[in-house]
Amino acid sequence: MRPLLNLLYRGTGGLAAVFMVGVLVMVIAGIVTRELGIYVRGTDDYAGYCMAAAGFLALAYTFKHGEHIRVTLIIERLSGTPRKVLEWLTLAFGTGIAGTLAFYSVRLVLNSHEFNDISQGVDATPLWIRQLGMAAGAVVLAIAFLDDLLLMSLGKPVDRLAKHSQEPAHME
Repeated sequence: MRPLLNLLYRGTGGLAAVFMVGVLVMVIAGIVTRELGIYVRGTDDYAGYCMAAAGFLALAYTFKHGEHIRVTLIIERLSGTPRKVLEWLTLAFGTGIAGTLAFYSVRLVLNSHEFNDISQGVDATPLWIRQLGMAAGAVVLAIAFLDDLLLMSLGKPVDRLAKHSQEPAHME
């Protein structure tokens, strides 16, 4: 199961990179076509859709690399059982928040599809299409949180995709 989960996290990270390239392509297309006097509908809107998808799809990947900002002011001062309890509680809280975000993101996509919502921009894209990246990223983030919570609950080390990410950054 571990290889499959790691593939999922890396896959969404790769998709996030593809959508970042999509942002670049849409911005360049908008600039070049504007200079050529050609109007291409929706390049700004599609750049925004790609940026939102990239941001959400990268969440689980960065979480599993230990790259999310963590305030460790209290946790680093604890050791043993109190530290494990506090880390478990923070993971449980994060799992709840990520699960709620995932639930309502998927619900938003389903409602937009059901009501045939169309974007307000000049591109007139169905909203559910542009919301898919957000929903997928939120679901995979919830899976990543639940993965870490279950590992910690079972007393197993939390799996990180990058081994060096456990070390704090140092300024020299």
